[in-house]
Amino acid sequence: VRRFRYGEAEEHNQVGQVTGLAWTEVGGELLTIEAVVLKGSGKQQFTGKLGEVMQESIQAAMSVVRSRAKSLGIAEDFYQKNDIHVHVPEGATPKDGPSAGVGMCTAIVSGLTGIPVRADVAMTGEITLRGEVLPIGGLKEKLLAAHRGGIKIVLIPDENTKDLVDMPDVIKKGLDIRPVKWIDQVLEVALEKVPVPLKKNVSKETEKSKKTASQDSKKVDNEGVTTH
Repeated sequence: VRRFRYGEAEEHNQVGQVTGLAWTEVGGELLTIEAVVLKGSGKQQFTGKLGEVMQESIQAAMSVVRSRAKSLGIAEDFYQKNDIHVHVPEGATPKDGPSAGVGMCTAIVSGLTGIPVRADVAMTGEITLRGEVLPIGGLKEKLLAAHRGGIKIVLIPDENTKDLVDMPDVIKKGLDIRPVKWIDQVLEVALEKVPVPLKKNVSKETEKSKKTASQDSKKVDNEGVTTH
């Protein structure tokens, strides 16, 4: 089993695995976020010594995925037929804060769609129930961690763009920093490919109505040519 490479970007794209960015008292760090989807009855499990705020971020991310299920190619009842486990490695280290919201959401979408997440992309941002990406703190430290860890693209909240003015040139030149406002923009960049939306299914009632109308039409036509 490969040893966990803390602080370094992953070498390969993985399903359900996202690189987030965290702020600590001693600087920024890369934060691996994992999500696995198992057949089940709708249970949710969070591990990795996650604080209350981070667990609430996962709940918000789940609601975002549910509201966008069809457009993401995910069955609308996925939360009833699957168990979802979200884990953040380095389990002995306490973790909290809202800025991993977009990472949690991306990991869940990847796990449900089976589309791998790009290993060279890192992200940070709080997420709302509408899928909007909110600003975060500690951007400088987080970008330094991304640069140090070998990340190529970093997705940051659009409202944090103003903070780039004070960023060292070596960081801005060494990273492809992309401001985003919505989770949809995050997924377009972070996933290997864009999920294919589910086709709109014609309801059984609609099909029945069309069939009845067709039969009635034929009946009228037949009656029209009947001779007495």
